[in-house]
Amino acid sequence: MENNSEIVFVLQGLNDSLTNRQIYFAVALMSYLITVSVNLTLIITISLDKTLHEPIYIFLCSLCFNGICGASSFYPKLLHDLLTNSHVITYSACLGQIFVIYTYIFSEVTGLTVMAYDRYIAICKPLQYRMLMTAQKVAQLLLLTWCFSLLETAVGILLTSRLPLCGRHIPMIFCTNWEVVKLSCSDSTLNNVYSFILVFSHLSQTGLIMVSYAYLVRAAIRSCADRRKFVQTCLPHLITLLVFALSLMFDIMYSRYGGGGTVEVLRNALAAEFLVVPPLINPIIYGMNLQLIRSRMLHRIEKLIKNKPC
Repeated sequence: MENNSEIVFVLQGLNDSLTNRQIYFAVALMSYLITVSVNLTLIITISLDKTLHEPIYIFLCSLCFNGICGASSFYPKLLHDLLTNSHVITYSACLGQIFVIYTYIFSEVTGLTVMAYDRYIAICKPLQYRMLMTAQKVAQLLLLTWCFSLLETAVGILLTSRLPLCGRHIPMIFCTNWEVVKLSCSDSTLNNVYSFILVFSHLSQTGLIMVSYAYLVRAAIRSCADRRKFVQTCLPHLITLLVFALSLMFDIMYSRYGGGGTVEVLRNALAAEFLVVPPLINPIIYGMNLQLIRSRMLHRIEKLIKNKPC
């Protein structure tokens, strides 16, 4: 087999969907534009309003930025492929797409863990919140979220890039680490061991979130103020976590058990759901449930409408 850098992968996920490519292109483009717009709106609203410069909103900005990165790792290539008859991607571009996608996944899980920690302190230790969640602490947590995720992904990419490949066909509409590893000609035990380490690490983070919510629910029962705070800030976080976990589970099920007689469009939808649904839904959930953000966004929209020239 030729050198890996000379390989051009063939993405086979769109082979049976070309008859309706104009419809799929329009839906994908609209979905991408809406996703970027709602996330940018939330980021800009928080950035410009000093009353929103609180830890929970800063972590939310990071989550929205991560959502834009995740969506941008998927949609541009999909839109390009829907306009062409040749669905190919170079080896380096495939690894680049994998790097961005997996950084998005790991940052999402770690970011949600950090947000759960912030809510735990805010509700269970309200008198110590300002002292514990300082600007320096927020910066450290954000740095940890992104650096840890980038390091995890970089190690995985290095392990995959060392494998000689004996195939070039990927039965999906985008590149994933598992599909590339399956094309290897040599032993991939080290990759599998590292995958189990990552799964254990992020399942542990999910466990920490669940434990923190057990304390949050117990604390929220104590007073009406705590219950209101739980509903406004913790419930959106919990919904976000569930949406992302379910979307990721669908992708894992597709990767391991997909194929056969499954309808191609359904297979593609299940495979890409974790890149489509959470980035679109997250800012909408928070925008609707966080009263301060909702009021500030409405205020800015009204201001723009009033200042619009006739």
